[in-house]
Amino acid sequence: MKEVMAIIRTNKVNVTKRALAEVGFPAFLCRPCLGRGKKPMDTRVFNLAVKAGALPVSAAGEAMTEGDRLIPKRFFTIIVQDDQAPLIVKTIIKANQTGNPGDGRIFVLPILESHGVRTGNCSFRMTREGGEKTWA
Repeated sequence: MKEVMAIIRTNKVNVTKRALAEVGFPAFLCRPCLGRGKKPMDTRVFNLAVKAGALPVSAAGEAMTEGDRLIPKRFFTIIVQDDQAPLIVKTIIKANQTGNPGDGRIFVLPILESHGVRTGNCSFRMTREGGEKTWA
């Protein structure tokens, strides 16, 4: 099994939910997060907009002009079979790609075990021998 983690723009949540449901994956976890990428934010654009009167001078406007500001994003987590991970990655990219910095990042990790909280049963375990999967 694989865990696909995606950090995306907040305005792309509904598009992503719809795209995942259309390819047969309506179950996922989505939570708010704050972060920023490697590229520094160009505050000159915001400062020029404030000076030109395009943005009102307010707490929100000031927050937008901070160079080290953390940007609101959404963090998706989806657990799928190994062979389904490429489809999930492709679907998320297609739904979120704008060609601009800040489109997001996707990580794919192996799942070693899965336990049900209600029953305590281990429903999936990765074996050490050759990396084969066994269902308990």
